[in-house]
Amino acid sequence: MDDPRSNAARYRAERDGEAEAAQASGPPRWTTREERVSAVEASIQVAIRRGDFDNLPGAGKPLEGIDKPHDPNWWIRQKIERENLTGLAPPAIQLRNEHRAMDETLDGFWREDDVREHLAEFNKRVKYARMQLQGGPPVVTPLHDVEADVRAWRERRAAKPAPDPDPAPRGSWIARFLRGAG
Repeated sequence: MDDPRSNAARYRAERDGEAEAAQASGPPRWTTREERVSAVEASIQVAIRRGDFDNLPGAGKPLEGIDKPHDPNWWIRQKIERENLTGLAPPAIQLRNEHRAMDETLDGFWREDDVREHLAEFNKRVKYARMQLQGGPPVVTPLHDVEADVRAWRERRAAKPAPDPDPAPRGSWIARFLRGAG
C-alpha cells in the first residue's frame, strides 16, 4: 500500500529536480535481497582483483579462539589482556589479590605510620565489601592484624642488609668533588 506522505514527498522532489541529484550522489537503492547480495558480491570481487585483501595481518592463519566456546564478553577479555589492565576485577577478587601481595606492598613503605595507614585502609575496604550485596564472588578475605603486620614489617626491615653509608654514587660529580677535596 502506498503512503500518501511519501508519494507527496516524491512528487515534490521530482518537481524540483532534486530526484536526479539525490539518486546520483546517494547510496544505491536495491529493491530485492538478491540485488543487494549480488552488489555486495561484485564489490568484494572488485576489491580482490585490486588486491585490497593482499598482505592483511593473519592472512592464511587460523582464527584465534575459533576452537573455544562462545563468550559474549570476548572483546572485553581481549582488551584487558592486550593492554594489561588491572583493577577491573570484582572487589572480592581485588581484595584477595591485594591480601596475597600485602607483604611486598608493605615492604615498599619507609615509615611505620604509612604501614599502619595502609593496613587500616585495607581493613576498611574489606569491611565495606562484606556489607555490599552486589553479587559476584563472596568476600572471604581476612582482615589484617595491624600490630602483627607492623611487627612482621619491622622484622623484615631489620633482616635486610644495611644501606650503603656513602649516599653519593661513585661516578657522580659530587663524589669526585668530595674525594678531591678530602
